[in-house]
Amino acid sequence: MAESKVTPNSKNNLIPIIIIAGLFFIFGFVTWINGALIPFMKTINELTDAQSYLVASASYISFVVMALPASYIINKIGYKKGMSLGLIIMAVGALVFIPAAEARTYWIFLSGIFIQGIGMTLLQTASNPYITILGPIESAAKRIAIMGIANKVAGSLGSIIFGALLLSGIDEVKTKLESVSIDEKSALLNTMADSVVTPYITMAVVLVLLGILIRKAPLPHVEATDADSDNTAEAKTKKTSIFQFPHLWLGVLALFVYVGAEVIAGDTIIAYGISLGFPAAEAKYFTTYTLLAMVLTYALGAILIPKYLKQGTALKISAILGIVFSICIILTSGFTSVLFVAALGISNALVWPAVWPLTLDGLGKFTKTASALLIMAISGGAIIPPLYGSIVDVKKLQLISTGLSETEAIASASTSSYWILIPCYAIILFFAIWGHKFKSWTKNQS
Repeated sequence: MAESKVTPNSKNNLIPIIIIAGLFFIFGFVTWINGALIPFMKTINELTDAQSYLVASASYISFVVMALPASYIINKIGYKKGMSLGLIIMAVGALVFIPAAEARTYWIFLSGIFIQGIGMTLLQTASNPYITILGPIESAAKRIAIMGIANKVAGSLGSIIFGALLLSGIDEVKTKLESVSIDEKSALLNTMADSVVTPYITMAVVLVLLGILIRKAPLPHVEATDADSDNTAEAKTKKTSIFQFPHLWLGVLALFVYVGAEVIAGDTIIAYGISLGFPAAEAKYFTTYTLLAMVLTYALGAILIPKYLKQGTALKISAILGIVFSICIILTSGFTSVLFVAALGISNALVWPAVWPLTLDGLGKFTKTASALLIMAISGGAIIPPLYGSIVDVKKLQLISTGLSETEAIASASTSSYWILIPCYAIILFFAIWGHKFKSWTKNQS
């Protein structure tokens, strides 16, 4: 079916919005199972904390590698074909888990995750600007909030399902590993590694089917209508490069630290709970707490924005709450501290939907390139979580050297290392208050 062309002001966008929400559901499901994969990979591959968080790095670093190529591909083949191709590539990544499990080799697992990340990059590069310009820019945050609900509901389901499949019995396995021979240990870990095969084959089949179906979907062709219009402020400017928009680069930085903070909130919480002494059977649900907080806040944002709450105001509130919750994580202990990690879902929910329209505002013909840069900013999820893991490892060794047991040391180190979130939210707050207003480097530049 040929794509039909509509303007961003079209009122017949319900079906496309539902379809795009379905795509957000898919990459939400795939993305948020990392919370269960991290402690699983740490066990079967006998990793340090920093090494285990390379699961997140492999997923998110693809956004740096592929964002600009993805933008080129989308420009050549269109949004719909790009979305379909992204789903097929994700299926290929899922199939890589079969040889990875057979060999129980960490780098092969990471390769599969990276390939899935490439597919998600195509999906994100196509779907985020698509949903942003599928209606008035002032209500873009509302539409993206709806996408966020689909994304996080899927993430909750993925976390629960894969937590049950991968983490059930992990505490018993860890106990056995302490008292068995090397051969028996290898056999136990191999059996545990094989548990990912069936889920990922199923995932691959579903992704291929969806990739085929999306090609037949009634998605209209949309464009940023202000890109070439002589009646827009953007068209009247003398700007010839994306480097002439400081608010774009500040938006990219804000999104970079935001994704890092969001991944820490969602992907570290299970491992954090386990480090505090919670059994894996209980901790496997902790990511769901974070995502539930995000879903509820997304729903609130969809109701309030833009009628009662401006996008910029929502971003300010989110950043302030992020700073407060981060401090509370450090100052509390036990389940209370875990709940404050989950509460970061509240502070994170409206950052993405607010940063996108604030950053793309006024870019006109540079919108697609700017979108690719924002997608590259998702690489914050590749860099900041392993940095958190490295801080935990260093702090743990320091505490052990003072006489603390390893159990006490990792609990204390994991808690105190959440300080890394505070500067992240401070940068977001700066963008919310001042950064998004910097439309040019000089006052006289039009």
